[in-house]
Amino acid sequence: MAFNIQLADRIRDYLSTIPGIVIEEKVMFAVLNFMVNGKTCICVSGDRMMLRFDPLIQEELSERNGYETMLMKGKEYKGYCYISPEGFRKENDFKYLVDLCLSYNERMRSTTKSERNKSGRRKKY
Repeated sequence: MAFNIQLADRIRDYLSTIPGIVIEEKVMFAVLNFMVNGKTCICVSGDRMMLRFDPLIQEELSERNGYETMLMKGKEYKGYCYISPEGFRKENDFKYLVDLCLSYNERMRSTTKSERNKSGRRKKY
């Protein structure tokens, strides 16, 4: 699946205004992944944004316009969701969602390669 270049540029432009963060872009799993300070923060999947956020606010976020549950193997993936274009068309909504991801990214700890098991997945604690 190709990703929306205009949406990627919009996220790139906004992230470039945030002082003190290191941004890296990677194409992974058919999405453009914006990694902030070495951690997945926000992605572009087709025309949708894929958010990584505090799982404790999942229910609250699910009430927002454009929210789509992220499923993996038929199960809800906590702390991640898709937002379709109607949910971030307005500038205030867009900034709110990106800032939500940045806030969670700031609080998350990075995992090192030694914390990953042989399959490349993070170890469960």
